[in-house]
Amino acid sequence: MTVPVTQTSSHELTPQQIVRELDKYIIGQDAAKRSVAIALRNRWRRLQVPPGLQEEIMPNNIILIGPTGVGKTEIARRLARLANAPFIKVEASKFTEVGYVGRDVESIVRDLTEYAVTMVKSERRTEVEDKARAMSEERLLDLLLPTVKKRPVQTPEVELPAEEDADATREKFRKRLRAGELDKRMIEMDLPANSGPLMQVIGPMNMEDLGLNIQDLFGNILPKKMKRRKVSVAEARTILTNEEAGKLIDQDAAVREALNRVENSGIVFLDEIDKITGSKSQAGGPDVSREGVQRDLLPIVEGSNVMTKYGMVKTDHILFIASGAFHVAKPSDLIPELQGRFPIRVELNSLTEEDFVKILTLPQNALIKQYAALLMTEGITLDFKEDGIREIARIASEVNEQVENIGARRLHTILTTLLEDALYLAPDEIPEKTIVIDRDRVQMRLASIVRNRDLSKFIL
Repeated sequence: MTVPVTQTSSHELTPQQIVRELDKYIIGQDAAKRSVAIALRNRWRRLQVPPGLQEEIMPNNIILIGPTGVGKTEIARRLARLANAPFIKVEASKFTEVGYVGRDVESIVRDLTEYAVTMVKSERRTEVEDKARAMSEERLLDLLLPTVKKRPVQTPEVELPAEEDADATREKFRKRLRAGELDKRMIEMDLPANSGPLMQVIGPMNMEDLGLNIQDLFGNILPKKMKRRKVSVAEARTILTNEEAGKLIDQDAAVREALNRVENSGIVFLDEIDKITGSKSQAGGPDVSREGVQRDLLPIVEGSNVMTKYGMVKTDHILFIASGAFHVAKPSDLIPELQGRFPIRVELNSLTEEDFVKILTLPQNALIKQYAALLMTEGITLDFKEDGIREIARIASEVNEQVENIGARRLHTILTTLLEDALYLAPDEIPEKTIVIDRDRVQMRLASIVRNRDLSKFIL
């Protein structure tokens, strides 16, 4: 039986259950699914062994090899949701060797840490949300009903009660507040002003990439600027609830937990690694820093300490999953040291016509389900017949062979072209409430485009 992801933490999922969860969204690619399932389960297994041996067990990083659109990125995205672990996807081509203009590879770890802190604080916020909401309600009532001592000039909007009736009036307002009757009323409250001139000067220096926390550096020197603004009661409730939740959360404990998660269960998906893999004959020109980026990546993947604004992070046990099409270069063109840090290599298969049929129909997020849901909002039903689905799959496979193999992404272009009129004319000029998509309709709309090679290149 498949364990529902929404109710189960990743460590309870066995490799076979992980694969079954991935099967709900990704067609085929069984070898890749098995590899990532084992890697994910091994994260939990390592934490169960004695501490002395625990530090010695290194992650088996993975390279996914295959053409675009076959599911490499989708596997990583779904794996992150299953893992409930800090996860980021980065493109290797965004980074340049130290000394060149571009992002520093250490920013990968800083971004992962930032995500982990946000993730943990969000979990903590959920835990204290009820208490924070109750506290924000009291502050909101104070704004709506100022105390007698601080009573301002009465306005028609708020009639201030006599002191003896204050409690009864407060409860009356509390009921109206909870019922949403006051949500549109405007009130004044002090809110933090936007960043001042100092932050505008500091911003371009990219202090974040240096691992520095600007708030810690200047927070005690410069007082926080406040600005009085008018907001609706509904907006004020959200603002005050967030403020109170922030006060209730132990920020230091949340950061410690986030750093622990990064170091022991963090996952980095390094896409387009083939773009920094040049052939040995290449030298100079725009490719000069490719090998330099690999050498900069090496200590991060191998295990090093990276300074972040939350503290030092050890990268020894972060799992790296790299991917690339490797049309021109080969994994063996990576520098030998980096090759050794990616011992698991999995080749993903090109998608067949039968795979396209399954992709259109089986996954929970299947494309035809998405388009049907979109048009249903206009009161129009899309009825995909089996022969129509098979014709779409056949055309996708044919165009991929003749023009450029972009995998399942070809289905997006074909379906958008096929349904363009319905998407544009609905709901004004479509009298029919049900649109039948069969083979004849698909051929009528797409056959001429497929036959014309030049049109195919630009349209499909």
